[in-house]
Amino acid sequence: MTAGGSSLPEVQLLLSVLAAGRRCAEAGSAFGAAANAMARTATSVVTVELDPERAQLARDRLARHPNVELLDGDWRERLPSHAPFDLVFLDGGGVKHEPDEHLPAAVSLLALNGLLVLDDFTPGRAHGDAAREAIATHPELVAVEILTTPQTAAIIASRVAGASSGRSGHRRP
Repeated sequence: MTAGGSSLPEVQLLLSVLAAGRRCAEAGSAFGAAANAMARTATSVVTVELDPERAQLARDRLARHPNVELLDGDWRERLPSHAPFDLVFLDGGGVKHEPDEHLPAAVSLLALNGLLVLDDFTPGRAHGDAAREAIATHPELVAVEILTTPQTAAIIASRVAGASSGRSGHRRP
């Protein structure tokens, strides 16, 4: 796991693929690695960092990308005015620790069929993980867990119309 640092290279590649041609957002810029990866293929990226020192480091790293806007502050306050997004990467922002409080705000940022991506999960932990369970049971999401490395996993969820009619759920291969 990255423990608040830059996202794994495998996650960066995944984000580059998923971001292609999309309007993207990120909560938790950290040092700008994930936003940099998305900026290579995305139409636009809006990323938010709460820590001013990290925000400045990310701003310096991302300065060469005209399609990136870095905002300082709390993502729940800064991203809604830029929504809807086709992809939201929650690298920070509390969803993993307090999903009941943060997941509704994250889902509200998504366009219909938009993707929500969270990383740094331990693979195969099906029960007792509040974030996984909240995503799996959210009435507007359908989700899948994928391995990013043998020791790490990501969850990709899509905001779909009618998900509450039985299409919602966390699926693992």
